[in-house]
Amino acid sequence: MKRRTFGLGLLAGLLAACGGSKFRSYNGPEVTSVVVNKGTGRMYLLHHTEILKEYDIYLGFAPAGPKQFEGDGKTPEGTYLIDRRNPNSAFHLSLGISYPNAQDMAFAESQGKRPGGDIFIHGQPNNDKKAGKKANWTAGCIAVKDREIEEIYAMVRNGTVITIRA
Repeated sequence: MKRRTFGLGLLAGLLAACGGSKFRSYNGPEVTSVVVNKGTGRMYLLHHTEILKEYDIYLGFAPAGPKQFEGDGKTPEGTYLIDRRNPNSAFHLSLGISYPNAQDMAFAESQGKRPGGDIFIHGQPNNDKKAGKKANWTAGCIAVKDREIEEIYAMVRNGTVITIRA
């Protein structure tokens, strides 16, 4: 019995040391904004004007130009909010972006189309970890590595402004 208890304790200790949970905690400065630069493929988490963290990103499969219509594969450009969290995402973890806004919807409607939606910052796909190794494989979202989305998920709160630049 002692041997089994020791073995289970050792296993639990190893799992904890390996960071078995995808949920992290963060106690640093508040992330006051997120800035995405599509042209350089970088995302920045800022506390006012100070860069706290920066990441390489993957974008929509048609990265040039702003998202305008459902299915165009483009990542939006403009200012939005982080408006939701998905701990059970098909892409490890994800943070929702408030696209489309009123202007996005009005433009799409004026063209007789739908603006699309469900734009997220997310990790790698749960069912195909190889997909994340290809450039620009998402359908309009902003993707990072799983370990990075864990960090971002802990740092960024709902209501944080996100600016996505060309």
